[in-house]
Amino acid sequence: MKVYKFPTKDTWKDLVKRPVLEKKEISGLITEIFAEVEKNGDKALIEFNKKFDKADTQSISVSKEEIEDAQKQIKDELKEAIQQAKENISIFHASQKQGIQKIETTKGVVCWRENRAVEKVGIYIPGGTAPLFSTVLMLAVPANLAGCKEIVLCTPPDKKGNVNPAILYAAKLCGVSEIFKTGGAQAVAAMTFGTESIPAVNKIFGPGNQFVVAAKEYAQRFGVAIDMPAGPSEVLVIADEQAVPEFCAADLLSQAEHGSDSQVVFITTDLKVFDETIECVEQQIKELPRNEFAAQALENSSFILVNSVEEALEFSNLYAPEHLILAIDDFEKYIPEVQNAGSVFLGNYSCESAGDYASGTNHTLPTNAYAKNYSGVSLDSFVKKITFQQLSKEGLKNLGKTIELMAEAEGLFAHKNAVSIRLNNKCWKT
Repeated sequence: MKVYKFPTKDTWKDLVKRPVLEKKEISGLITEIFAEVEKNGDKALIEFNKKFDKADTQSISVSKEEIEDAQKQIKDELKEAIQQAKENISIFHASQKQGIQKIETTKGVVCWRENRAVEKVGIYIPGGTAPLFSTVLMLAVPANLAGCKEIVLCTPPDKKGNVNPAILYAAKLCGVSEIFKTGGAQAVAAMTFGTESIPAVNKIFGPGNQFVVAAKEYAQRFGVAIDMPAGPSEVLVIADEQAVPEFCAADLLSQAEHGSDSQVVFITTDLKVFDETIECVEQQIKELPRNEFAAQALENSSFILVNSVEEALEFSNLYAPEHLILAIDDFEKYIPEVQNAGSVFLGNYSCESAGDYASGTNHTLPTNAYAKNYSGVSLDSFVKKITFQQLSKEGLKNLGKTIELMAEAEGLFAHKNAVSIRLNNKCWKT
């Protein structure tokens, strides 16, 4: 880990950098994978399963029998936990529904918006070292609430060619249409082009490593939308003298264990909390089954001592973290100062894991400083908003002159005529 005490602001631009692979290396591989999947479909996916996941899969599709068998493998205690998380996620996302509001902008001119679900969505669920069945809830629940007609799920298989039972259980619980055994950039390519088994979708959702993020960005060249650039996980913790070092360390490690390309940042105004949190990290990491991943992530992570909470928040807004924890006194006072963050956790007891699993908020969030211009996944992510307008004769008469003048000033006389021909029509006399 990297330790900085009172760094000057001119060094911040280096401190906010994320660990990244060489972009040329990634983009070249992504192009090759997309071309292969477009050309060879399922056959390419089966070969990529062998190459990248060491998995022998005879079929890409998950059968009904596999899904049913998975239901029996999950312990009742875990089923209940997943169901409670689903309920909280449903409650929070259902609250985001908005009714139709018609606005009369000028007498006789009425405008409004209506939502329409994105018809076919693809959700990518990371598997590999950590099968994130919680992400199924985060994506399939709002997709269903929005009314998406088709929800396609792709996730990498294990070495035996199977999908984690908890992923299958959550997928069935949340109404996923079809499930497929493919991961990485090839899964994104499959949902972009479609294969013999996997249907092409209109929008792709879900987090992943840098290859998945690059693949989602590349997919947009082929007319497919994405939720956001959601890559390797990250957290920034701001603590003052009343913070609990053990809690801070646990939150930092909870993100560091995601993978070696994750990043955590700890900022405090108190030297004692600073030193004790570092000690707690070093102690707690020894007990983690995934301590190798956490240790690698910590190599690219920073522990920073600053003069004030205001300075810490200024740094945080520059960094724009996926997760921001404010382990500080009187945190409500500082909420308006948070400008760039995916999701914020307030106080000593709001652990980031709550948002990852069951509080109700969505854990699919912008990373790599994209919180400066992207929101996390919400109900709105799964809908299109279509505007409607209706002009009566009176409305066009009230607005017509304005339109004519503006159209003529832009040199668009056909636009002007579309108004004039109506205003001058004999129907106005009837």
